[in-house]
This record gives sequence, C-alpha cells and structure tokens, in this order.
Amino acid sequence: MLNSKQRKYLYSMTNDMQPVVNIGKSSLTPEIITSVDEALEARELIKVSILKNCPDVTSQIAITISERTHSEVVRIIGKKIVLYRAAKKPKIQLPD
Repeated sequence: MLNSKQRKYLYSMTNDMQPVVNIGKSSLTPEIITSVDEALEARELIKVSILKNCPDVTSQIAITISERTHSEVVRIIGKKIVLYRAAKKPKIQLPD
C-alpha cells in the first residue's frame, strides 16, 4: 500500500511520460490486461489513456485493471490513469 508521499513521488515521475496503453471503444479486453501487465513488469510505473469513445467510467476501469494486474492506482486525472507495481528487482526507490 502506497502512502501519500510515495504517490506524490511516483506521480511526479510521470510528468513527461507518454501513455503506454490506450483503451478505446472495446473497453477492457484480456489483451489490454495482458499489455498492461507486461508493461508494469518492464517499467513498474505506467500511464494508461482512456479514449473518448470508451463507454466505461475511468475510475471503474482503473479499479478493474489494478485488481487484475495486482498493481496500485497512483492517480486518476481526467482520462489518464497512473499505475505502479514493484518489480521483483525494483528499479524505482520509493521514499519512506
């Protein structure tokens, strides 16, 4: 579980980051979950973009993705979701 200081630190790292996964009108598919899972394993911290034609609510998509990938939602801003999951060999050192 991330505390507020860690969330703020992680979110500050995503300012220049481009979304790794875009979710469109087909919403969440097994392929999207797999892509998010692979991206989290490779990068630990990713940004997901929800396109305008997606019929689902952004917060519900974030909850579903985090449950299925065992990650944590760092922040939701508009149609962007920031997710974090520590790797087996962490690259990002979180503050205490």
